[in-house]
Amino acid sequence: MPPAPMPASRSRENYLKALLQLGAGEPVTVTVLARHLRVSAPSVTNMLARLAEERLVSLGARGAAQLSSAGERAALHVLRRHRLLETFLVRVLELDWSDVHEDAEELEHHVSERVLDALDRFMGHPTDDPHGHPIPDRHGKLERRALAPLATLPAGARARVREVRGGDDRARMARWKRSGLVPGAPVRMLEANTEEGVYTLEIAGRRLVSGRDGLEGVLIDRRTRGNT
Repeated sequence: MPPAPMPASRSRENYLKALLQLGAGEPVTVTVLARHLRVSAPSVTNMLARLAEERLVSLGARGAAQLSSAGERAALHVLRRHRLLETFLVRVLELDWSDVHEDAEELEHHVSERVLDALDRFMGHPTDDPHGHPIPDRHGKLERRALAPLATLPAGARARVREVRGGDDRARMARWKRSGLVPGAPVRMLEANTEEGVYTLEIAGRRLVSGRDGLEGVLIDRRTRGNT
């Protein structure tokens, strides 16, 4: 299957990727997109109208947008570029996994398909990026996972961190790295005060006390939530 045709501009690629990541198959509002992309609401409205003309998105109530089949294929292609480049930057160039998001954001709009396929072969066709996210294959297939927020882990239960989301927040990524909340890390919930939003965890033998906000974006596999 040939690669999906890509929209011409960097801005279009960023919008399509944002809709894929934020929507999960559901419409995304103008407000949510504007906040995520750090642009004004009128700018979002204008771009969505153009994407709708190109039949890459469909518009619903109050301008909320949902990817079309063609738009989803294009978005998955951009996402593949980004996650392969993050993996290359960490595995091969040995950059810090918590600080490669912006570099990949810049590179993803310029690398050719020939170079991207070569990077993929060189790394042995990785399936996960450094943040634990699945990498779409060259046909646009993306693994769907049953994940749950770490804060939902019951007291006494164990799990492994599967993904950490929010790569554009360097400070948050750095804190997670320091505390050991990284993909693959074994965790045990020692105490969960859900009313106060305070959690005491054991991570690879170390103790961590965190508020709910401090755990937002750390995801575990639902199948590993029980006591072990």
